[in-house]
Amino acid sequence: MPNDLSIKYITEEPMTAEQVLEKAAEILQSKYMSGKAFTSSQATLDFLQFKLGRYEKEVFAILVLNSQHKLIEYKELFFGTINAASVYPREVVKEVLHQNGAAVIFAHNHPSGELEPSQADIAITKRLKDALALIDVQVLDHIVVGNGATSFAERGLL
Repeated sequence: MPNDLSIKYITEEPMTAEQVLEKAAEILQSKYMSGKAFTSSQATLDFLQFKLGRYEKEVFAILVLNSQHKLIEYKELFFGTINAASVYPREVVKEVLHQNGAAVIFAHNHPSGELEPSQADIAITKRLKDALALIDVQVLDHIVVGNGATSFAERGLL
């Protein structure tokens, strides 16, 4: 006779693709929250694709890191429309100070799938970098998630 666990498993409905991706993102987040540093750009890109790739509207998020580049907090700060999200440097600085961060990685999605950073993306990254420099917080990267992911740092845009 099967135990309660196997009965529960058999009677549960299958997970949707979105639920599978969200579960994968939770597993990755717990892996990085447990002390692994964000030193692999591919691991960071994978994590952010899982977190932001499913949205139909633009979402701007930050990964707040300690001085060893270990994740303190992943937070989705701003939510926009299908092609834009308003980002406020004051709110980013407040969140980084609240978490006592030493470094950050910015990320946002392009629901269109386009990976090319826009001029607005480049401009807000510069404003954020300048604001965080005043409090000695290093900006490590800005990732754009679409059909894949692209890194400002790897493109020389930081």
